[in-house]
Amino acid sequence: MSKSKLTREEALNFHLEPTPGKWEVQATVPMTTQRDLSLAYSPGVAVPCEEIAQNPELAYDYTNKGNLVAVISNGTAVLGLGNLGALGGKPVMEGKSVLFKRFADVNSIDIELDTEDPDEFCKAVKLMGPTFGGINLEDIKAPECFIIEQRLKEEMDIPVFHDDQHGTAVICAAGLLNALHISGKKIEDVKIVLNGAGAAGIACIELLKSMGARHDNCIVCDTKGVIYQGRTEGMNQWKSAHAITTELRTLEEAMKGADVFLGVSVKGAVTQAMVEAMAPNPVIFAMANPDPEITPEEAHEVRPDAIVATGRSDYPNQVNNVLGFPYLFRGALDIHARAINDEMKIACAHALAQLAREDVPDEVAVAYGKTLKFGRDYIIPTPFDPRLIYRIPPAVAKAGMDTGAARRPIIDMDAYELNLKTRLDPTASILQGLSARARAAQARMIFAEGDDPRVLRAAVSYQRSGYGKSLVVGRVDDVKAKLEAAGLGDAVNEIEVVNAANTEHLDSYKELLYSRLQRKGIDKSDVHRMAARDRHIFSSLMLAHGHGDALVTGATRKSAHVMSRINRVFDADADTGAAGVTAVMHKGRIVLISDTLVHEWPNEEDLANIAERAAGVARHLGLEPRVAFVSFSTFGYPVSERAEKMHLAPSVLDRRGVDFEYEGEMTVDVALNSRAQEAYPFQRLTGPANILVVPARHSASISVKLVQEMAGATVIGPILAGVGQSIQLCSTGATANDILNMAILAACKVG
Repeated sequence: MSKSKLTREEALNFHLEPTPGKWEVQATVPMTTQRDLSLAYSPGVAVPCEEIAQNPELAYDYTNKGNLVAVISNGTAVLGLGNLGALGGKPVMEGKSVLFKRFADVNSIDIELDTEDPDEFCKAVKLMGPTFGGINLEDIKAPECFIIEQRLKEEMDIPVFHDDQHGTAVICAAGLLNALHISGKKIEDVKIVLNGAGAAGIACIELLKSMGARHDNCIVCDTKGVIYQGRTEGMNQWKSAHAITTELRTLEEAMKGADVFLGVSVKGAVTQAMVEAMAPNPVIFAMANPDPEITPEEAHEVRPDAIVATGRSDYPNQVNNVLGFPYLFRGALDIHARAINDEMKIACAHALAQLAREDVPDEVAVAYGKTLKFGRDYIIPTPFDPRLIYRIPPAVAKAGMDTGAARRPIIDMDAYELNLKTRLDPTASILQGLSARARAAQARMIFAEGDDPRVLRAAVSYQRSGYGKSLVVGRVDDVKAKLEAAGLGDAVNEIEVVNAANTEHLDSYKELLYSRLQRKGIDKSDVHRMAARDRHIFSSLMLAHGHGDALVTGATRKSAHVMSRINRVFDADADTGAAGVTAVMHKGRIVLISDTLVHEWPNEEDLANIAERAAGVARHLGLEPRVAFVSFSTFGYPVSERAEKMHLAPSVLDRRGVDFEYEGEMTVDVALNSRAQEAYPFQRLTGPANILVVPARHSASISVKLVQEMAGATVIGPILAGVGQSIQLCSTGATANDILNMAILAACKVG
């Protein structure tokens, strides 16, 4: 599998488009009428204000405090980049905020404080306490991070959690529990060597000690060597707490006979000789970023019996903080916790360890392109395991309740778990799964419109992200100039630029085209012009001859024009059963709308065909199809000749005996709303529809563009289905990222 390669230009464009930054604020209440404004602000807002003033706990009921976390930093230890200052760290804090939302549906705001004075920092955070349900400290250098966190924990009545310390510690502990289980060792018996006595290292060793590791079995090292009783150089109170009586002075000496190595230090800190000297079945957590203290390959070369984890996603057993902090806060917020204590962190670690020992769901295996099974290369769950959201927070919440940290204990844990399942955004896991499938497919992707900078950026991203080879149709000089203008000049040597002038296959392309069009009024000179000058036809001919595996086009011309050109080479029209299916994603829901591309005014047989095509696309996306034939009428009322075909289409599917749910005709609210469906107990859908088959192409187009513009829905498509080849069309307003998404769909042969 190819590894992803990101460029500075891609990273900058991602943060720039479609709007600067990574998050925005949206109202959760209507704000349209004067009455709405009066309730949201004056005079209506006075009522909850008075209630909260009398009973502060009601802030969790009448404001967003109970689901709001502040990500706060002063930028003194940003990633591996050092002290970039408060403003330099803001992109990281914004990123942390969106991870909270993505993985645990926790609202989060990033706050950057322009001070390196711990007193000033603590004062500012404490004063903001009433606003938030929790505080996530981030990227603060040691030893100030210890001072700041301890003071804020003592002075505030909400959870304060420094993720660089405790997030790493929790995931490390979870992995170590499983590694020791596989090795047949107990935590209270093993010799542990830690290299790196900063924030993360100290937190790791403290948590492991609270879980049973013995003080005299834990050797902590820093850049000066072993931290021992009596050492004075480079010491502070946090290091001193872990000093032991020993004659060992160097990391090399400490590693002899060690069962466990934990590294949060620097690349290359551990040698093969050190690993060779460890005890049988050693556990090595080389967590330095971006490069580990020793690579898994180097460790296994001398110790095949080693279990190795790193901080990198391209190796097995990634120690990834995103497995911890979203779910720790989710559980803490849901019990209105006063703090996140050690017991809650330990419960999180045990829950993660247990999850890794269970059978892995099929969707996770699909997403990662391989079967995952508990063992030496799988001791920590993957970040995209859908079970995390409803397995980890309940464990954290229960530990918080058992230790008295909860203001409002959860009474019905079963109902709580069910509620957590509904918080999971299915669209994110669908897109993750498609990305993994595309990487596994390694499709040669034909990008038909190489004269457009958006298409070129998408093509470069496709190849550099490890999805496969990008074949760009265009003139070499023009492509080169536009790549250089986009800051991607070096990519011209990576992607392949193809055109009629540099291909050796033009004659065979023309031969195929002439065989299809000679009885449709097209002569050989026409065929030459089409094949040599029309990029959509040329690209389609490439695909037809197997000179590429999939095709993406449509970014520069209207879909009707592009479809007419594709039809010169392939049978992709209404008569052959082709259809366009558009995926609309909004607020954690995904609905497919069809036909948005091919059929102008389908009859009931066409509508049934469209439903079958859409059901196939849904299954490609990991959805179980539920089709609704929608109209302005519901089950025959009001009666209208225009709605009759929507009434008849389900009968066509009845005759065909299809293997998916369908119903109609019905209005959109009945199709999408379970409560509205209750008024029709005879209807056959077991839940809200996820496929809407509409009366005509114009109504499909109107529906998609309306929810896109008015509601801000994410739209992917139209996905061309039923052609027999993997061809996807973008819209003319598509961004480079939209085009890349369509390429991923094409690579997965969705449709």
